[in-house]
Amino acid sequence: MTLSKEKKGIKKETFIQGILALMFSQVLIKIFGLIQTLYLTNREGFGDKGNSIYMNGYHIYALLLAISSIGVPNAIAKLVAERLAIGDNKGAQRIFRIALATFAVIGFIGTSFLFFGAKYIANVILCVPESEFTIKTLSPAIFFVSMSSVMRGYFNGRQEMSATSKSQTFEQVFKTVLTIAFVEMAVIMTNENTVIMAAFATVATSLATILSFVYLLKFYKKERTYIYINNEKGIQSENGSIKSIVKKILAVSIPISLSSILSSINKNIDSFTVVRILKPKIGEEANMLYGILSGKVDILTSMPLAFNIAFATALVPAISAARIKKDNETINKRISFSLLVTLLIGLPCTVGMLIFAEGILKLLFPIASNGTILLAISALTIIFTALAQTINGALQGLGKVQIPAIALGCGVFTKFIANIVLIPINGVYANGAAIGSVLCHIVSFTIVYITLRKTVKLEFKLHRLIIRPLIATTIMSIVSYIIYIFINPFIGIRIATIVSIIIAIVTYVVAIIALRIFSKEDILMLPKGEKIYELLVKFRIYA
Repeated sequence: MTLSKEKKGIKKETFIQGILALMFSQVLIKIFGLIQTLYLTNREGFGDKGNSIYMNGYHIYALLLAISSIGVPNAIAKLVAERLAIGDNKGAQRIFRIALATFAVIGFIGTSFLFFGAKYIANVILCVPESEFTIKTLSPAIFFVSMSSVMRGYFNGRQEMSATSKSQTFEQVFKTVLTIAFVEMAVIMTNENTVIMAAFATVATSLATILSFVYLLKFYKKERTYIYINNEKGIQSENGSIKSIVKKILAVSIPISLSSILSSINKNIDSFTVVRILKPKIGEEANMLYGILSGKVDILTSMPLAFNIAFATALVPAISAARIKKDNETINKRISFSLLVTLLIGLPCTVGMLIFAEGILKLLFPIASNGTILLAISALTIIFTALAQTINGALQGLGKVQIPAIALGCGVFTKFIANIVLIPINGVYANGAAIGSVLCHIVSFTIVYITLRKTVKLEFKLHRLIIRPLIATTIMSIVSYIIYIFINPFIGIRIATIVSIIIAIVTYVVAIIALRIFSKEDILMLPKGEKIYELLVKFRIYA
């Protein structure tokens, strides 16, 4: 009975398997998130105005969420991975239980603050009274996300990324489906009252977080017997007091959470400044510009990061465990590989969104396609954000948990100054906020990159990590844009955009293979890597 349960229990995933599981889930999450955005933006009665109300409330919620829980998964994953690396299964389990209780209390406080402070936040801080109901309906989500974050961190620390990936995917699916259902319900009940539609959309978010927590709880209960069997096999756990363990958890989670808090503050800078500065100048159009920036541009520029967040998440426990074992070779290989893939994802997405900004907006938002310049400028944030994400995961795993927060803090300060200076300039307006975001992520990336190079002696091959990806991206851009310009007059901008993006993807993949950007060792790390490498040798691409 015990043996059969053990065989059916949790199987430890490899580094690449964990990344692929997270990457697949993040792609699905972004797709369903885009579906939700497309529905809301193109829904009559909602549009850019509804996005402004919805996102103003959502960014305040995200800020409190960052304070109460966002950094928790990586923090718990790091601590659990370190315990498991030395065979202390009981210690890992104890960290999980104490963290769950601690963040249940923190999450409850966050929920209460948001619910009872909604009127003040909407009227005084945001200057958008219509967002009060959206803030109140979002408040229960903070408690449940806090609890879910601890559970996700625990499974990540055990290098069981599937629990996190599935729960996050289910949450987004529920959120999208329920949002559509609830908004349509609001339309029937109120005859397209935008304020009520936005509030009903956030009710869906709260319900989705509850359902995600229930899934994680069932997953944990299902695997609990196996976990306890492994606890009996472990070494004697350190008998630290509950107070000391809470201090240890907070000592790691607070610096990591600080990065998330600052990231949320970065988004809230726009909600605090764009409408406040522009409303006296251009009236209600200020709300529309903020709706474009937060409801369309931010969603689109964050989509490519779905591929990359998997590396940042998986690197923390993987490098923490390797660091405890003093396995520098593994640390170097995983960081180098992650940075290479990050560049290969970030560069084409940045350039593609820059050159096809108008076509993408008209394709996805035919009813409300404004914002071409905003999207083109904001596209430049993709590559710097992606690289900083990966490096942050590496630094957190290496114990440098404060550096990402310090770097992002410098970036956020830069953005705040840029917003204050640029937004009031006639003709610049909301574009100033986009420029501020670009500067923010350049500053943040520069600081974390310099720190990483000082901390780890990476095998940095300029031609492989920089020159070849740039060549591949340049080839892709030239080929796809020439075709776009040629076919646009004949088939229209929407179809031309689709065709050009497909050609860009194919061209880029061919360029990566032809330039042999991946080494033999990189390919062998992939699932079915040996067969892939044999095929490439057969076609004489690799020797």
